[in-house]
Amino acid sequence: MMRNRWIILGATAALALGSAWAGLSYGPRSEARKAEAPLVPAVRLATGFVFHDANKNGKRDPGERGLGGVRVSNRRDFATTNAQGRWQLPIPDENDSIFFVVKPSGWRTEVDAKQLPRFYYIHKPKGSPKSRYPGVAPTGPLPASIDFPLQPQEESGSFRALFFGDTQPRNVREVDYIRHDIVEPLIGKTDAKFGVTLGDIVFDDLSVFEPLIDTIALLGLPWYNVLGNHDINYDSPDDAHSDETFERYFGPNYYSFDHGPVHFVVLDNVHYAINPETKRGGYTGAFGKEQLEWVKKDLAFVPESKLIVLMMHIPLTGTRDREDLYRLIEKRPYSLSVSAHTHYQEHHFIGAKDGWKGREPHHHVVNVTTCGSWWQGSPDEYGIPHATMRDGAPNGYAIFSFDGNQYSIEFRAARRPPTYQMRIMAPEVVAQGEAAQTVVSVNVFGGTEKSKVEMKVGKGKWLPMTRALRPDPDYQQMYDRDKELKTPYRALPAPIDSPHLWEAKLPAGLPKGMLPIHVRTTDMFGQVYLATRGITLR
Repeated sequence: MMRNRWIILGATAALALGSAWAGLSYGPRSEARKAEAPLVPAVRLATGFVFHDANKNGKRDPGERGLGGVRVSNRRDFATTNAQGRWQLPIPDENDSIFFVVKPSGWRTEVDAKQLPRFYYIHKPKGSPKSRYPGVAPTGPLPASIDFPLQPQEESGSFRALFFGDTQPRNVREVDYIRHDIVEPLIGKTDAKFGVTLGDIVFDDLSVFEPLIDTIALLGLPWYNVLGNHDINYDSPDDAHSDETFERYFGPNYYSFDHGPVHFVVLDNVHYAINPETKRGGYTGAFGKEQLEWVKKDLAFVPESKLIVLMMHIPLTGTRDREDLYRLIEKRPYSLSVSAHTHYQEHHFIGAKDGWKGREPHHHVVNVTTCGSWWQGSPDEYGIPHATMRDGAPNGYAIFSFDGNQYSIEFRAARRPPTYQMRIMAPEVVAQGEAAQTVVSVNVFGGTEKSKVEMKVGKGKWLPMTRALRPDPDYQQMYDRDKELKTPYRALPAPIDSPHLWEAKLPAGLPKGMLPIHVRTTDMFGQVYLATRGITLR
């Protein structure tokens, strides 16, 4: 109810200000809302311009034209700029508000020296409350004009983006792991247009934001960030102030932008609260009514022919008010959502059992984590923990390819070639008479229930493999060995039933000698990957 009141108040005030505000829009059917609005006292408004920053200095100079039809939000409502580029919105909170521009296709927002998009203005006259990790410094009075510079850029209908899940370094040493393991092999070798970290950017120590930001900036890509449960201020008294340090570095906790033909929405589903009994802070997965109402208004501007990509930290399956989000997207034919958090790779096809009412299941991706199993496990020859995830897959990242309203996803293992998409597990030596009882297991790292996996031994026929829900055998051995040896390094976390493991028995009648085991997998996007390992029959 309060949100609608803000829209009415803003529209009424705009009419009172006269022709200088002509053409401003507050959302779908704004004229009807104006006509129905009762006469109420005007509220304080923020105003400014969205403009073509022709000289790229970040300031609105004489002669630089305003851009009409661009949306600006205050995290509650939206305004659309008039022909002169002017916008206005109510100030939801006199002491704590954020205004941001929704980047339109074909334009780029200002990016700072560390490749962080500066698409927002934070209004905190008194600054953030004191906390262990500093938040936003006092901003002083509201500026007379909050201006958002945009610069034109080429944006094809087909493009790629990098998705990192849980970079999560505890300290600067683990930032170095990220630099050597993930970032350096990508420098100058990716055609991605931007990147996203899907929350748990750091691991509770928010002072690590700065060295990590410097490291990710080496990629030279605009980099967006999602709030994770390890990115909040745990000395905060409530959810509203738990993201003050995140805001200092990255801006609003939820926002949206367009790139090419795709609409991206960053969401915050980490709800922080103090337990009244223990007096300690904790979190649950939830969006909250205010944010969901904002999503509803945001999507009202987005044609159904567009693909929408929802990015969050906690998977939808662990978010308590997820069905409220389903109601907003389930009638749209093109939607995708991406999270991280669990430290294993998984694809959910959300259907009626989870309260989804759409015609087709919704695809939700739990992305591979960049830190793998929290940078745990024995170090390799470079001193970097192998950090194999609990599902038996290596740490890494994903490449999302977009083409119109279609998409595909490629798994990438850290410091491995693009062809490294699976691991074949089988005994080194098998007695010829026992071959037909010998199980071959394959972990297809980016596999889903829609993947097709086949095996061929030597020059034999391709045989189907069956999906098996159990721990990865190699990971189980690594975990058991760490426990037995009492490794001085951080031991691996306990294995889970891998969601992307396939098995089959060797065919009967194989000859003695060394034979190749070939495995072929075709994923849900039609991408085909091959792998081979040898086995000796005696």
